[in-house]
Amino acid sequence: MSILDFFISFISFLCYLLIIIIIARSVLSWFSPRPTNIVAIYLYKVTEPLLMPLRRILPRTGMVDFSPLIALLILYGILAVLRRL
Repeated sequence: MSILDFFISFISFLCYLLIIIIIARSVLSWFSPRPTNIVAIYLYKVTEPLLMPLRRILPRTGMVDFSPLIALLILYGILAVLRRL
């Protein structure tokens, strides 16, 4: 296995992990967890650096936050590019 293959595999793994974490945060938001919930705090801290810049770019849509959807599309785009390499 070359260094490039390892790098591509590592980045792919991180993308899949972020996809799972973003989906978990989105599902958890439906249940309104307590602010002291450890899982909610962890998911917020991991995903917020990714979602906050997207929120600044996207127009306001009321109560619906489309930033997780856009983040997922970007991550799937990165995975598609990595598969071609």
